[in-house]
Amino acid sequence: MTAPDQYASVRYLVDDVQTAVDFYTTHLGFTLNTSAAPAFADVVRGPLRLLLSGPASSGARATPDDATTAGRNRIHLIIDDLDAEIDRLHSTGLSFRSDVVTGPGGRQILLTDPAGNLIELFQPAHRPGAPTPAAL
Repeated sequence: MTAPDQYASVRYLVDDVQTAVDFYTTHLGFTLNTSAAPAFADVVRGPLRLLLSGPASSGARATPDDATTAGRNRIHLIIDDLDAEIDRLHSTGLSFRSDVVTGPGGRQILLTDPAGNLIELFQPAHRPGAPTPAAL
């Protein structure tokens, strides 16, 4: 068991826990932490612990009936090269929910997991004077 202050945790409700685990570990660099499939599993990437709750999990059962669909909230994953990541994910057959959006902070695109939960892939804008990822 991990210490609660080791990760920031986000719960996603999913239709199929194993399918969600496969999606996050295969495509987005997460690793499996624990599995109680088909009810629950959690995957981690850096300081993020993603709780994947299937229909039989206590986390999903505690959700009011009028809040059972995926929301507009999303996890935010920082990517070094957004264009290369888009190409890589397209080559595996995945599609995106948005076009690339560019703003003063960087560029982003939205992807969904198999249950429809949103994932934002974000490449920060280079700031003059800030170290580049290769220099870190």
